Amino acid sequence: MVRLREIKGAGIPEVVVARLAKAGRIVRLARGLYQMPDADLHAGHTLAEVAKIVPKGVVCLISALAYHELTLQMPPFVWVAIEGHTRQPCHSYPPMRFVRFSERALSEGVEQHLIEGVHVRITSPARTIVDCFRFRNKIGVDIAVSAMREALRKRRCTSDEIARHARSLRIANVVRPYLEAMTVDET
Repeated sequence: MVRLREIKGAGIPEVVVARLAKAGRIVRLARGLYQMPDADLHAGHTLAEVAKIVPKGVVCLISALAYHELTLQMPPFVWVAIEGHTRQPCHSYPPMRFVRFSERALSEGVEQHLIEGVHVRITSPARTIVDCFRFRNKIGVDIAVSAMREALRKRRCTSDEIARHARSLRIANVVRPYLEAMTVDET
């Protein structure tokens, strides 16, 4: 998978790219995004596409939960966090839904995963759970609670990690009651 700007940077004119796409030698995935027609597609293919289209974005919320296998839901779009004052990309494919994070929130608790040769920034399991509580009005508190239960059960993160991210993002008062209820249930 490669962006048009990377192709042009390699010295290949845009007209050649258009001819290759028309001849079926390369596939146009989205505006400015191309790949070979015989490329292996993995489960995270859409996440790799999003990382190429929104290079400073971070995969978050339900999309990150699905990547970390903490939910059975497959969202119809990819949740992407972008910086507060950044212009929102206007691509129709892959479908994306955007949330705004501060510059600090875009780096804290963010992991980098290699998917199909593309570096994809995804929130860590603990950070994802805390973000789900932050955006509970958009996605529902039940998703956040079940993801927390699943993450603790599968040992993808600890209650201390969740509490640390909740304090850092200033929503500890929202997360604490659910976290305490789950640690009581485990004993």
